[in-house]
Amino acid sequence: MSDAATRVDLHVKVLDERVVERAREAGVDVLVYAPHFTRLPRIRARAERYSTDEVTVVPAREVFTGDWRNRRHLLGIGLSDPIPDFITYEAALAEFERQDAAILVPHPEFLNVSLTRAEVSAYRDRIHAVETYNAKLFDPQNSRGRRISELFDTPGFGSSYAHLRGTIGAAWTEFERDVRGEDGLVDALRDRVDRTVVKQTDPATTARRLVEFAHLGFENSYGKLDRLFLSGMEPTNPRHIAYSGRFDDVAVY
Repeated sequence: MSDAATRVDLHVKVLDERVVERAREAGVDVLVYAPHFTRLPRIRARAERYSTDEVTVVPAREVFTGDWRNRRHLLGIGLSDPIPDFITYEAALAEFERQDAAILVPHPEFLNVSLTRAEVSAYRDRIHAVETYNAKLFDPQNSRGRRISELFDTPGFGSSYAHLRGTIGAAWTEFERDVRGEDGLVDALRDRVDRTVVKQTDPATTARRLVEFAHLGFENSYGKLDRLFLSGMEPTNPRHIAYSGRFDDVAVY
């Protein structure tokens, strides 16, 4: 890429040497790494470990707000302090704002894990971008994001949302300036810098997207059930000792 533009995959869940190499091969300059149920210090350490001269890895958190039946996901980029999952939506939003993070809405109106159109409308002045293309999802789901982005004049973004290595390079957001560093990316999102969502439509990418979508069933059933109820307290539980009781009054579990 030239110095005038940057390709950013704004949401990935997997990270290792092969992931970074796939990103480099696809021409992606920045990966935003936001794995589930992982505290910010660990995310930041892994991001630093796997960043290279060609691919910058930016740490982020996709926070699960609300309870298991009524959860709303928020993606925060540019965080300085850890934020737990399973606190109220308002508490998470306020904490993102306290840290001057860029606040993104992943996969809007998808199942019961996303902000609805009405919720985006109500909070649009506090939200910096809405996902308009998610490679893990398909046209009916992604078209909702595009409509919401247009209806409320909120910038869009695209991502591979890769939980599997093969999906890296399936989509990205191309900004019209250099945003390779964490601060530069946060500023670009908060300042609504012009960007283009790019997606790959070749047969091999489509096949990998189908595999990702199939993985979604496990991820949202036994995978999270095991983490929530069978494996003990997760490190991002708001009552975990790591948070020193700061979030006890807004915890839903």
